[in-house]
Amino acid sequence: MKQKTYQLGIRQLFRITIQNAASGLRLDQALCDEIPELSRTEARKIIDLGGVHLDGRRVGTCFTSVKNGMQIEMFVDGLPFDIFRLADEQILYRDKYILVLNKPAGIDTQPTPSRYKGTLYDALLALLGPVPGRKKPELGMVQRLDRGTSGLMVFSIHQSAHKGLSKIFLEHLVDKRYLALVENAPDPATGEIRSMLARSRKYNRMVSVEHGGKDAITRYQTKITCGAGALLEIELLTGRSHQIRAHMSESGSPLLGDSLYGGVMNYAELSLARPMLHAFHLAFKHPVTAEPLTFDLPMPTDMQRLNDKLFADSI
Repeated sequence: MKQKTYQLGIRQLFRITIQNAASGLRLDQALCDEIPELSRTEARKIIDLGGVHLDGRRVGTCFTSVKNGMQIEMFVDGLPFDIFRLADEQILYRDKYILVLNKPAGIDTQPTPSRYKGTLYDALLALLGPVPGRKKPELGMVQRLDRGTSGLMVFSIHQSAHKGLSKIFLEHLVDKRYLALVENAPDPATGEIRSMLARSRKYNRMVSVEHGGKDAITRYQTKITCGAGALLEIELLTGRSHQIRAHMSESGSPLLGDSLYGGVMNYAELSLARPMLHAFHLAFKHPVTAEPLTFDLPMPTDMQRLNDKLFADSI
């Protein structure tokens, strides 16, 4: 029994219980029988991405046979079926121990219920390639960027660097700075936001709470204002999920393009496809050699276009 009508471009979840008539069918056939709007090609692509789970376990091949009573969950994130792979120009630094890259917007950092292939994690495994004697290459992930956030990320790619890089982030020995375009200029223009953040089940987002959350500290500085809009430089002293998005929204200056936290999706006659947030600066000491490393990135094209439109007369 299907729950919803299939539509590419919309996030959906289907739950199906296999009945006797479908027992023995291939997984892609069973999905198409239960969801007539779903083509065989689409079913195979969703399975290949990792968006289909059989009795709670992700299944990556359409040739799997289903049996009576099995539970199928199909997660669709509404994004294109393309499998993301890292391009050479996105790799900013690489040695034996660490790798620094420029993450594009629209890519999940880690696997989600709707996809394993095409996430940044999967793309990194493909980039690093097979390692003799191991199923997967060494990969340490010490930071996260939301799907819609672009910019700098660092990973450890050698066992000797995992502990050191984790310590750098846990002890806040890293300088992480972001550029954000917000709807309302904050008052005061420069400040620090401190709160305890926790996930709200009611709103499915992070909110500030008095008890039970994790300490979050965000510093911001207004670089340019124009009307109600502003370009901010933001420094994270902690790295909580959705920290910048939640703090700026609660302070009355939601990120442009961030509908989850109250930001508008159309501004200055432009349609915005994601929160206008970019990790532009990253500085830390190499976890093995202790060499000081600093990386800076310009705004990506979509943010630069909006920035130029907003502040053309202010620069």
